[in-house]
Amino acid sequence: MVFFSWARPSPEDWKSCIDRSDTLNYDAKYIGASANPLNSLKQDKGLSKDGFFLNHKRVLVGSGIDTYEKGKNALQSWRHFGLDWAFVDPKTRTQVGEKFCVCVKEFLPWVMMPLKVVYVDEKKKGKEKQSLSSFSFGSGWGRTVLN
Repeated sequence: MVFFSWARPSPEDWKSCIDRSDTLNYDAKYIGASANPLNSLKQDKGLSKDGFFLNHKRVLVGSGIDTYEKGKNALQSWRHFGLDWAFVDPKTRTQVGEKFCVCVKEFLPWVMMPLKVVYVDEKKKGKEKQSLSSFSFGSGWGRTVLN
């Protein structure tokens, strides 16, 4: 379900969009599918066969626990959507079941897409100084990962 607005959506518009979406109409086989490792998704080919594009990019932004925590905080406050033409309410919690609205400026209208956080995964391995940590969460149409 997608909603349109001629002006930049307000907090009232986001709430209305989420409230009107009631139940999200995702096929159960897709819910949380991107939580699986990329190699598994590529081998299975179920998602790509159904028309989904698997996009996986990594960029080194630093190292150490401080960099990890800053990156995790940026993801949890939706800074990856902090653009002039796309945004999510930065107060939206990254907790399973949390509904939110992605607002994107198309050519003329703004598009509002109601979504729901379907999984949150955080892994910490090793000692504090040499740990391998991972934080990710997924919604109905993508996965955001910090490794």
